[in-house]
Amino acid sequence: MAKRLRLSLPVLAWLALVVLAGPPGLSARAAPSVSLLITGGTVVTVDAARHVFSPGAVAVKGREIVAVGPAKAIARTFSARQTINASGQVVLPGLVNTHGHAPMVLYRGLADDLALMDWLQNYIFPAEARTVTPDFVRTGTRLAALEMIQSGTTTHADMYYFEEEVAKATREAGMRGVLGETIINFPSPDAKTPAEALSRTESFIKTFRGDALIVPAVAPHAMYTLDEQWLRASRALADRYSVPVLLHVSETQDEVKTSLEKHKARPAEYLESIGFWSPRTVAAHGVWLSDDEIAILARRRVAVSHNPESNMKLASGTAPIVKCLSAGVVVGLGTDGAASNNDLDMFEAMRQAAFLHKLQTMDPQAIPATVALEMATIQGAKALGLDGLIGSLEPGKRADIITVSVRGARQTPMYNPVSHLVYVSKGSDVRNTIVDGRVLMRDRSVTTLDEARVLADARAMAERVRKAIGK
Repeated sequence: MAKRLRLSLPVLAWLALVVLAGPPGLSARAAPSVSLLITGGTVVTVDAARHVFSPGAVAVKGREIVAVGPAKAIARTFSARQTINASGQVVLPGLVNTHGHAPMVLYRGLADDLALMDWLQNYIFPAEARTVTPDFVRTGTRLAALEMIQSGTTTHADMYYFEEEVAKATREAGMRGVLGETIINFPSPDAKTPAEALSRTESFIKTFRGDALIVPAVAPHAMYTLDEQWLRASRALADRYSVPVLLHVSETQDEVKTSLEKHKARPAEYLESIGFWSPRTVAAHGVWLSDDEIAILARRRVAVSHNPESNMKLASGTAPIVKCLSAGVVVGLGTDGAASNNDLDMFEAMRQAAFLHKLQTMDPQAIPATVALEMATIQGAKALGLDGLIGSLEPGKRADIITVSVRGARQTPMYNPVSHLVYVSKGSDVRNTIVDGRVLMRDRSVTTLDEARVLADARAMAERVRKAIGK
C-alpha cells in the first residue's frame, strides 16, 4: 500500500513555516484545522498514480480536499471540527453518472420488456404528454436525488423537460449536475417547437451559468428526432456559451437504418458532415458505432456515455466500448433513466459493464475492475469536462467523496478493494455521501432531503400517473 502523504499547497506552506521555526514554533503553532476528516478506512484515490492508503484518511477544508494519505500522518498534521470514522469501509471519489433522465424514476416499471422504439412511441411519449408538469419533474428529481445520494452518486448528467426544476431539486439536495433542457422536433411538455425549446435552453443557461453545483448544457434529443437546422442551432448555442452538449447517438439498429436511408450516412458520420461534433459533447449509448465513427469521435474528442443495463434491458445491443477505449475515446458510465434500467445504482452499472464486455469479447481482461471504476469516477468526470474538479481524491479538488461498507458476509474477506467495489459492492453498501465538502448522507441517514416526504410525494404522483394513463 502507498504511504506517501499528499498535501495541498497551503498546508505545505504551513509545514514549511513550522520546520523553519524549529521545535519552539511547533509547540506554539496549532495544527491547521480542517472542517472534515474521513479516517480509518481504505482510501482508493483513483489519482494518476492510483494510490491506495490502508488505513488512510482524507482531510477536507470547506469545499476542497487539502490532504490525502496514511491515517496516522493525517492525524498528526490536522485537527478537525467534524470526523467520520471510516473503519471497515472503502473511501473513494463520488460516482459520476454521465447519462440519465432523473424525473423518469416516476415511470419505473411502467412498461417493461419492450424494444426501444415500441417503449418510447407507444408508452413513454404518450405518458409524458399526459403527465409531465413542473410538479412532476420536481417530485421525480427529488426521488432520483434521494436514490442517487443513498447509492453513492454525487454527480449526474441529465436531459429532460422543465430542466430548471431538475436543477433546483439537484441543488437543494446538494448534488452536482450537468443538466440540459431537451430539444426535440415535436411538441413536448414544455415547448411546442424546437425554437421554443432552444429559447428555454438559453434562459436555462443564463440562470445557472456560474452556479457552484449546476453546469447548464444543451440537450438535442437525437439526430433522428431533430432536423439539421435544429442540430446546427443547438451546436451554435452551446458554442456561444461554451457549455456541454448531451445527446443520444446510435442507440439502436433502427436509428442507423433511418440515418442511412435519409442521409446516406451513419449517425455519427452525418453529425460530422454538418459540423456538429466538438470536445464538449457527450454521446449517450453509441451501441452501433462503426470503426469509422469511433475514429470520428476520437478525432473530435467526443466522450461516450456507456449505459450497459439500459441497452441490455431494451435489447438495443452491446456498445463497442473496448474499441472506443483502444481508440482513445473517453468513456463514462451511465444508468439512463430508471424507466428503462430500472434503478440508478452506479455500482450495478460498473459490474454489468465489466461482465458484459468480458462475455462479448470472450476476454476476461476486456474491462477489468480498475477500468470499470475509472469509468464511474475520473473518466466520467472527464467526459463531462469536470476532471479538474472531481473524479479522484486529490488535494485541490472538490470534496466529492463516498464511503462504502465492506464489513458484511458478502464482502468478507477483502483482498483487493477495487475488485470489491466493482464485483461485490451495491449502492445499499454506501454509508456516507459528501459533495463539495457537505455531508449529504451520514451513516445511511440523508441530511438534505426529508426521505419520508420525498417517498410520500412520489407515491402520490404515481397515483396521478396511473389515473392519467388508465393503468
